[in-house]
Amino acid sequence: MKENEKILILDFHGQYNQLIARRVRECNVYSQIVPYDIEISKIKEIAPKGIIFTGSPFSVYDENAPTVDKEILNLGIPILGICYGIQLISYLLGGNVKPAKKREYGITPVNLDNTSPLFAGFKDKNNCLMTHTDFVEVLPDGFKNISSTADCPNAGIANEEKNIYGIQFHPEVNLTENGTKILHNFLYNVCGCSGDWKMSSFVEDSVNSLKEKIGNKKALCALSGGVDSSVAAVLLNKAIGKNLTCIFVDHGLLRKNEGDEVEKIFREQYDINLIRVNAKDRFLSKLKYVTDPEKKRKIIGEEFIRVFEEEAKKIGKVDFLVQGTIYPDVIESGIRKRTNYKKSS
Repeated sequence: MKENEKILILDFHGQYNQLIARRVRECNVYSQIVPYDIEISKIKEIAPKGIIFTGSPFSVYDENAPTVDKEILNLGIPILGICYGIQLISYLLGGNVKPAKKREYGITPVNLDNTSPLFAGFKDKNNCLMTHTDFVEVLPDGFKNISSTADCPNAGIANEEKNIYGIQFHPEVNLTENGTKILHNFLYNVCGCSGDWKMSSFVEDSVNSLKEKIGNKKALCALSGGVDSSVAAVLLNKAIGKNLTCIFVDHGLLRKNEGDEVEKIFREQYDINLIRVNAKDRFLSKLKYVTDPEKKRKIIGEEFIRVFEEEAKKIGKVDFLVQGTIYPDVIESGIRKRTNYKKSS
């Protein structure tokens, strides 16, 4: 696949991370969510056009608060900190972050310095969604104020020389007026993106890449009926056709008649080689009397693998094993440090 411009979104366990990624992509720039503790060497290898720090339920001064290697602020890569992100940037660079006397929640009128490239084309006021308990009281050296509210004097900060920006509000949500425009300004005015990515071209590039990699070899896909495995199966089918076989493990936990619908779609609409395994009784017997959700999840995952392995052995030799994985699973698997949530910021 061709290399597109990338924006890295550092995940600090914020509730709107997926929305940030979506908004960036809506601006025709490819975004990738990564764990907050990604190594500096990996960032250099990826060479993103910009980096976004997400929100978080933590306070930056909490003992186990997620943080980054301070060197990230010296890479020369434009950075935008959102909510917790503005606080973390300020905290790491010597500013002062403290609990606010009046917490801001909901739509709030925000004063904007529209001479800043982040707010170019804006009026001097904009309604934005605020959800924070802490605020930046004292700015780090080299930063200036570019936004404020009645109760938050530093709702936006900037070091234009280093291209590091922070905003206390959430531009990624629909409740923020012109929110996507703020992200667009960051991507194009600050990061210098050209907008070289579209979802349609991503699918085409993915299919071409799979064709090149797999060629005439055979692939086996584990299909659960969920979005992740279904998308993977369809992409592979476009790439290699009948050289793909899908094993649909029907564990009996889908919606009513959904198993039949999955089979019908993949057999009739996509004409995919499909093996359906009706394993409802097997799964339900394993889950009998289990009430803990985490234990249920582990049992289902383990049993799915066992059933898939048993069926795969009947097929014989295949060259590739296909597994679809959605973003939350990638992020969850990549996070090495897990701590207890304490506060919302």
